[in-house]
Amino acid sequence: MTAAPPRSAVLAGIGAYVPPNRVTNAELTTRLDTTDEWIRTRTGIAARHVVGPGTATSDLAVEAGLRALKSAGDDHADAVVLATTTPDRPCPATAPDVAARLGLRGVAAFDVAAVCSGFLYGLATASGMIAAGLADTVLLIAADAFTTIIDPEDRTTAVIFADGAGAVVLRAGRPDEPGAIGPMVLGSDGGLSDLIEVPGGGSRERSGGRPAEEYGRYFRMAGRETYRHAVEHMTSASQRATELAGWPMAAVDRFAAHQANARILSAVAERLEIPAERQLSNIENYGNTGAASLPLLLAQEAQRGRLSAGHRVLLTAFGGGLAWGATTLSWPQLTTS
Repeated sequence: MTAAPPRSAVLAGIGAYVPPNRVTNAELTTRLDTTDEWIRTRTGIAARHVVGPGTATSDLAVEAGLRALKSAGDDHADAVVLATTTPDRPCPATAPDVAARLGLRGVAAFDVAAVCSGFLYGLATASGMIAAGLADTVLLIAADAFTTIIDPEDRTTAVIFADGAGAVVLRAGRPDEPGAIGPMVLGSDGGLSDLIEVPGGGSRERSGGRPAEEYGRYFRMAGRETYRHAVEHMTSASQRATELAGWPMAAVDRFAAHQANARILSAVAERLEIPAERQLSNIENYGNTGAASLPLLLAQEAQRGRLSAGHRVLLTAFGGGLAWGATTLSWPQLTTS
């Protein structure tokens, strides 16, 4: 009896969406003690897209999901995985609502929370479902309305974070075909969870017996320490992922890192010795969109023609948790819109 060939998750479609409201640095300077030069120098960001009143994470996710399904030439998926830090409600998960609005009632649907590493954690989860035979196709969406948890008066975070969504359709296929997701490298360090956090809103606050305002309802980040750990872990995860894939670093055609901060991106690329022409970036016009960062970047660069069939792509991300990850794939032929 011949053993069944191994199943791998293969990228079959991609899509992205950002809300139409674009906010420039000049607009932020009217209410924050900052300048366009200060923001550009420290973050590399010139503009970002933010949700309008009444727009939630699910709205962004549905739009990106529709585009990914269209790219794949299909309107069905066996499961929907949503990576997000900003669910519509603490309970229930947002994914079932997104699935229903996409016409996918009855399928498995759940959220994954790994902050800015959410897309890679979701990719590992979806790939595992396909490898185990639990699903033949999975719609993975990463969406964040990150500005809804940012203090609008805090210039250290208000200038960085933005809103958006990206999505991919994964199908069962062979590990040797274009688009097959390569070895996954994931890691975390909960001992440093207070470097990136929203202290209030969870069971710690609700059971603490202290006023809610003492915990803080807004996102906060220890910038200097976060920078150091982001560079260290994205570099080491990238090195391990390429090693497992059997690639020398010089074989990487395109490097796609979570769009956290231009200085972080430059530091990681420099350590990996990846030249500027092989680096993908959209941070200047889209900022840090949390979990949505990687799929949004990939969708846009594929549409622009900077990411083409056959390119060997290295992906990496870092976020709260602390959590980080990396993986590889050979870019397939995709329809983008």
